[in-house]
Amino acid sequence: MRVQSLTLAVAGAALLLPPMLSEAAARAEPMAGREGDVRAADLLAKVRDCTQISHGRFRSDAGRPASIAVCGTRRAVFWKADMDIDCDGQPGPRCNRRTDPSFSQATAYQQSDGRYLSAERLPYIVVPAASRIWDPADDGVRGGSVAAVVHRGRVQYAVVGDIGPEGIIGEASYATAKGLGIRPGPNGGGTPSGVTYIVFKYSQVKPIESHAAAVAVGRRLAQQFVGGG
Repeated sequence: MRVQSLTLAVAGAALLLPPMLSEAAARAEPMAGREGDVRAADLLAKVRDCTQISHGRFRSDAGRPASIAVCGTRRAVFWKADMDIDCDGQPGPRCNRRTDPSFSQATAYQQSDGRYLSAERLPYIVVPAASRIWDPADDGVRGGSVAAVVHRGRVQYAVVGDIGPEGIIGEASYATAKGLGIRPGPNGGGTPSGVTYIVFKYSQVKPIESHAAAVAVGRRLAQQFVGGG
């Protein structure tokens, strides 16, 4: 990951979520290319033009030009950026202090059992902290919101699972990258461009750790999005 993500007090809200699904369902790793029947090309066609809703632009990384706008439609917000790898949350064989010098055992949001999310197992994206540029909450983007992440003809459904620094955008979990065929390692992984993040306004998956629920909700909202905008 580019910097340690911000752990916020809102994480405690996850304790109000209903019981999580089975351990097997929550731990299932994403299967690339099997996320649903809405084509990447159809999603990209709906986000070809940008109506900018951010008050300024974001950087892809510290020191890079501020060139990334957050755009909006009636049903979604979206941005086109790079993908840096977030490996935070529950430690595992691929995400830990040994593999990632910036590793943090905390994520901004928690599972229904109170534990932090697993970047290795759960496809999630990172949104920037609220700032004068953009406050995600203003557009119904919050922990558990559903996103369709598109890269090279693949669609990966994910949830909003962590919060990053102000002014920087374009980051997702190890599992998200893996599902898109992007190199997922925290060191040397990710891709410098070509990723589209589409977050459906006022959506939310409960429990947040259920990828199966994210896929089910994401498929439905994606169909509505490509059908009506």
